[in-house]
Amino acid sequence: MGMAPVAHVLFNKFMKFNPKNPKWLNRDRFVLSNGHGCMLQYALLHLYDYAVSIDDLKTFRTVDSITPGHPEAHDTPGIEVTTGPLGQGISNAVGLAIAQAHTAATFNKPGYELIDNYTYTFLGDGCLMEGVSSEACSLAGHLQLGNLIAVWDDNHITIDGDTNQAFTEDVLKRYEAYGWHVVTVDDGDDDLDGIARAIKACQEVKDKPSLIKLKTTIGYGSLQQGTHGVHGSPLKAADIKQLKQRFGFNPEESFAVAQEVYDLCHKVSAEGAAKEAEWNKLFAKYGEEFKAEHDDLVRRQTGDLPEGWEKNLPVYTPADDAVASRKLSEIVLNKIYQAIPELIGGSADLTGSNLTRWKGAIDFQPPSTGLGDYTGRYIRFGVREHGMGAILNGMAAYGTVLPYGGTFLNFVSYAAGAIRLSALSQIRAIWVATHDSIGLGEDGPTHQPIETLAHFRALPNCMVWRPADGNENSAAYYVALTSKHTPSIIALSRQNLPQLEGSIIDKAAKGGYVLHEQENADITLASTGSEVCICIDAVKELAEKHNIKARVVSLPCWEVFDAQPKEYRLSVFPDGIPSLSVEVMSTMGWERYTHEQFGLNRFGASGPYKDVYKKFEFTPEGIAKRAIATVNFWKDVPNVRSPINRAFQQLI
Repeated sequence: MGMAPVAHVLFNKFMKFNPKNPKWLNRDRFVLSNGHGCMLQYALLHLYDYAVSIDDLKTFRTVDSITPGHPEAHDTPGIEVTTGPLGQGISNAVGLAIAQAHTAATFNKPGYELIDNYTYTFLGDGCLMEGVSSEACSLAGHLQLGNLIAVWDDNHITIDGDTNQAFTEDVLKRYEAYGWHVVTVDDGDDDLDGIARAIKACQEVKDKPSLIKLKTTIGYGSLQQGTHGVHGSPLKAADIKQLKQRFGFNPEESFAVAQEVYDLCHKVSAEGAAKEAEWNKLFAKYGEEFKAEHDDLVRRQTGDLPEGWEKNLPVYTPADDAVASRKLSEIVLNKIYQAIPELIGGSADLTGSNLTRWKGAIDFQPPSTGLGDYTGRYIRFGVREHGMGAILNGMAAYGTVLPYGGTFLNFVSYAAGAIRLSALSQIRAIWVATHDSIGLGEDGPTHQPIETLAHFRALPNCMVWRPADGNENSAAYYVALTSKHTPSIIALSRQNLPQLEGSIIDKAAKGGYVLHEQENADITLASTGSEVCICIDAVKELAEKHNIKARVVSLPCWEVFDAQPKEYRLSVFPDGIPSLSVEVMSTMGWERYTHEQFGLNRFGASGPYKDVYKKFEFTPEGIAKRAIATVNFWKDVPNVRSPINRAFQQLI
């Protein structure tokens, strides 16, 4: 209610959009950062003739409605990004603005300003308190994103009450320090002209993002206006009645919209459709003069990758050198960046460790800095993992770029909130997560991930890859890049790994496969990443010293493996053979595949990585010892059934 006046001004006087085509590329983007004004957003979508009906508004927050409690981009046409958790929306908006600036710099030509849209976002006090917004807005200021305009709902209210209890900083000074243009509107309840002047002033600032401090009254017009009691709670019947009377509505009617309101909003919608038609003509003419660029821009919006790009993925044999999988990742990026021009990303201040920058890359930077330009495809995110994750979501949502970000695997946890929304939103974003285990060595337990993979493996619609060699690394990138609606985390080693016999890209792309088969095997060893090669060595140890036959399964991505037909999964983990998992992480989750688990359910240790592995017995001898115990335990159990055949697995 408090933001209805600015929404009215923005949508009627400034926003460029066509409800009949919510995916028009050059539309202005609107992001409701805090998610709590979701009913306002759904009402706007209805009024301006998007596919949201009065009945949808009546079923607000009901199961399977297109109007869930917080807007979800994949459910409702016209919703740009899934927000909800505070601070995510403004950070997504930064990503949208980055993608717009890059797309404009890449495709605009003299006489063809194809891409010139703004990103508008509403945010509240809670969004400004969340650290993720500070990370993203700091970077936005550095990047001089003049296409981003944020409106702060300054109503001094959060769920706990007045902001004077916990939030008394000078926000405008902070944003000025970030490099933003700031402006204040003292009466956001009634001064529509003042609101319009403020937005116009922000549009005229081309080298800074803008923040409008809009002083509003929460629940404006309600008997509880200005109090936290109106936040998130339905108004009582008497209050609704007086509110309608106060603003000139019939208090006996519900969900009634005057025809003159529809006429005004539909007029704006029709003007937007005309603007798109005009743009389409410009784009067609552009195609006559710049056919390659035109066709590339059309293709990008489908999410399809250029034909034949996968031929650039490197293939390895056991004769090739042992290489750290983080280095293998760098090799892939260097091989594919020219074939996939929409690939754009960077690192959270760990470029030299993550190896995320291809040779000759241009940084995405404001031209005035002399550090790069907006055509650049490498982003210096700074030490801002959570902000980076939310920015990646916004970049992906723009529709013309394929974003990736790099950090240590352990610090991907900083961005868990953003990655969860990636998965929920069905966003294609890729995390290059290096230093993936105790194998990182001397940095010790603070940097060595233990629970991280279990956490993200438990997240629906999120692929977690841990490749064991070069071919598995290529497979991880292939599946991650071709999965249009799923984020991926690729966990990569610091230490060198050998190229394995039996490793094939096509097999690894199934998420799991038999790397080493053995007739009449006594046990299956299942592993991921850097422990797979140790399992191969353990096979020799078991055969030569203990007369035990072992087969080895590599399971680089559980999520992809789980999607394979049951017949295939049973061929990898068959009945009749006991199995043991080996991974220097938490054992949580491995019971879905193996009878016994060997892992690390404690924190790691500092030291050279070989010493740390030896300390925790992740050696051929240590694995063999546990394999022998597994065989002995299960040898008297008749008809050993694969965990794949357990009842709960039928639900996968």
